[in-house]
Amino acid sequence: MFQGFTEETIRFFLDLRFHNEVSFYKAHEDEFRAHVKEPFAQFVETMAPTMLSIAEDIETRPSRCVARIRRDTRFSRDKSPFRDHLWVLFRRGGESREGSVMYWFELSPENMAWGLGFWGQNRPAMDALRRKMENKPQEVRRVLRQCGIPDQDLVLSGDRYQRMKPPPGMSLELAMLYPLKDLYVQRANISFDTCYRSDLCDIVAKDYLRLKPLYHLLRAAADEGMAQLDA
Repeated sequence: MFQGFTEETIRFFLDLRFHNEVSFYKAHEDEFRAHVKEPFAQFVETMAPTMLSIAEDIETRPSRCVARIRRDTRFSRDKSPFRDHLWVLFRRGGESREGSVMYWFELSPENMAWGLGFWGQNRPAMDALRRKMENKPQEVRRVLRQCGIPDQDLVLSGDRYQRMKPPPGMSLELAMLYPLKDLYVQRANISFDTCYRSDLCDIVAKDYLRLKPLYHLLRAAADEGMAQLDA
């Protein structure tokens, strides 16, 4: 049962940041297992019933949801072997990370964040969502109202196509979304100390459930975009 992250979790991240080498990690691997790997696994296991209530095909195995502490440096200029932070991704089982729809949670020594959206840009899915805004705008607006977004606590963001303009007469709330390259919603106004609380999963789960209608809207757009590519 998840009891909150600890000061030792953050201390390990900081120590690894300043001693980012294999010899240090191997000498402190037991600390990693006890203070990082285990609480992240407990976080995922505690969140699993919530995620499966959102969609039965969401992956909830910790080994598939938690990022690896060891970095893949083959194609990176940064050859540091380890991460000084970790994240959790809840997405459809068996789906590749790039462009997928996912709930996410991230913890670093300076920041804690969570939300919902695409991992990177997904032009086919966003084009499908744009068609939905044009053809069935009331459905998209209803989802935004059900989720209560955007507001000061759940902030909707994404990069934009500078030259893409919404159709004339589109409502302001949809016109703001229409030119996005990607889309994600992130929790704002949360104290970092919340990561130490035993009820952190309850707090995160409340937001995840609030965003359930948006998850299914984006999931449908991603599936439609993939079908268009395969056609």
